[in-house]
Amino acid sequence: MDAPDTVTEALAMLDREGYDVDFQFVDGEITWEGRQQRCAVDDVVVEQVMRFEGPSDPGDEMIVFGLRDPSTGARGRLASAFGSAADPELVEHLAGLASRFDVDGGAGTGSGR
Repeated sequence: MDAPDTVTEALAMLDREGYDVDFQFVDGEITWEGRQQRCAVDDVVVEQVMRFEGPSDPGDEMIVFGLRDPSTGARGRLASAFGSAADPELVEHLAGLASRFDVDGGAGTGSGR
């Protein structure tokens, strides 16, 4: 499949590939199921990452992750603003997640458009 052109397409693609949990970043942790489940950001496995820029404003950036919690096997997606509109604490953690993405491992799709 071709790389998705939009965040919506990326989220739908991840859902089709079994990333069916909507992860959220709350208080330095990845949470899901109404915060009933949680995983430390440092423990989550980054399997896919796609970054998007707005067509008319390069500052309008989003990043989409396909993540897996190794302790539960839960696979899901996390999408967030990236760049000047993003929360600074979240950006720090997202940059850490993106830096751990293993392109050579064959698990991810790389960057979006």
